[in-house]
Amino acid sequence: MSAKFEIYKDKAGEFRFRLKAGNGEIIASSEGYSSKQACENGIKSVKTNAADASIDDQT
Repeated sequence: MSAKFEIYKDKAGEFRFRLKAGNGEIIASSEGYSSKQACENGIKSVKTNAADASIDDQT
């Protein structure tokens, strides 16, 4: 089983996504979006930008 994005509506009626690892564990979750299209755009942004993201260790 590979990682997947899930889109869902929260209690406030906003669209959100979560990224689940292959084992089903949630490894990322989004802010709330007012439309499904905006949520899908958020997923596209993560897919495009996360691969090159740097690590900012503030410990």
